[in-house]
Amino acid sequence: MNLHGTEMRQKAVTLLQGGARNADVARQLNVPLGTVGYWKHLDRSKRGECPGKHDPKCPRCDGRELDEEAYSYLLGLYLGDGHISHYSEHRVPNLMITCDESWPGLMDNCEQAMRAVFPDNSVCRVRKTGCRNVKVYSKHLHCLFPQHGPGRKHERPIALAPWQQEIVDAYPWEFIRGLVHSDGCRITNWTTRLVAGERKRYEYPRYLFTNVSDDIRQLYTDTLDKLGVEWKHCTRHGNPYNISVARRASVALMDTHVGPKY
Repeated sequence: MNLHGTEMRQKAVTLLQGGARNADVARQLNVPLGTVGYWKHLDRSKRGECPGKHDPKCPRCDGRELDEEAYSYLLGLYLGDGHISHYSEHRVPNLMITCDESWPGLMDNCEQAMRAVFPDNSVCRVRKTGCRNVKVYSKHLHCLFPQHGPGRKHERPIALAPWQQEIVDAYPWEFIRGLVHSDGCRITNWTTRLVAGERKRYEYPRYLFTNVSDDIRQLYTDTLDKLGVEWKHCTRHGNPYNISVARRASVALMDTHVGPKY
């Protein structure tokens, strides 16, 4: 049953086409805001302007230009703390990067990279306890992140496609920065030394990267090798999941191009 009538609906559509806001039309005509929004949707759909026809282009499928520097950083974040999922009620899958609320600068960098790689797609932040999930929705996520698959990353092989490796080779520090920002940290270690018969405390900075996937750690260390950064395995409790960078010159390189989280 039409409670408002065709004439009322036409008045609303005319106002909306003239640029009036939904809320103003609802107030002027004394019609529920949801009804006005529905009328606007039907009118736009009839004229072929329905938002559902939005179809952003893909760098892989359509040859759209890709911000490779931002992509290299986002790839590092994805391999560390990201995953792709597709909820049944959503039309397209989403890429979600989990960021600790202790590092607001990291969240900003993540969102900026997503917007640069997916300039025509929806990006948002979802608050969770102690963290924020930074998300982007796109039907082309599998094109840009072919590492996606069933199960956890460390339970399946992870290898870069040739075109991804070319991007990482062109922007290696961005890739390293993404990996460290997701699964790494810069800490201050300490030890003691005997100096002139007196034991003194000695502190030194160190970068740690921790990931259960052998393949992802290999991508990290291979890239460090190309950059001239010395590293070593830091085995704990028999698990070789930690990669340490502690040499002074190598830490200086990491400080210049990566730096601590903020």
